Amino acid sequence: AEEMAGRRGRGPEPGPGPGSPVGRMGIEGSPGGGGRRVFSPASEFREFSRRQLRDMERLFRQYDAGKDGFIDLMELKLMMEKLGAPQTHLGLKNMIKEVDEDLDSKLSFREFLLIFRKAAAGELQEDSGLHALARLSEIDVSTEGVKGAKSFFEAKVQAIHDASRFEEEIKAEQEEKKKQAEELKQRKAAFKELQSTFKQ
Repeated sequence: AEEMAGRRGRGPEPGPGPGSPVGRMGIEGSPGGGGRRVFSPASEFREFSRRQLRDMERLFRQYDAGKDGFIDLMELKLMMEKLGAPQTHLGLKNMIKEVDEDLDSKLSFREFLLIFRKAAAGELQEDSGLHALARLSEIDVSTEGVKGAKSFFEAKVQAIHDASRFEEEIKAEQEEKKKQAEELKQRKAAFKELQSTFKQ
């Protein structure tokens, strides 16, 4: 019984909670505990270069004072003050609300990246706190991000175009080969015919 009690006292091994190192690694792309999907910034935010994503991660870590993988209201308040665009309490709440997909009233790294995606796509209002954050953070998404997104889609269109052109070329080649084979068959038939007339 003592042994059982001892075992019960120990309980199951603690899983990676939000405070554990594994739980904090949401930024790196490993799940933040539970069976959450692995988040890979480079594959989900393809419009940004790796350098831009590194800059955004550095900025996020800089203001994640609690080092819990989130920027909460107080950390965002401090961030906006440091960037020289202090916000009211309501303004800060609205900033979070605009990108807070899981409605936990704080910003995960993925939600933080959404700010820059919206900024690059021109989806932020000029007078909004998020617009100020994106503009003052000195991560140049206004040009490079849009260019990145544009060139990403252009590259996709080009790839589709190249693939169809490649298919067309293959078809043309096959047609050409068929034609040559047909001509060869006809020449052989004509030659056989000629041979048979000589044999008679």
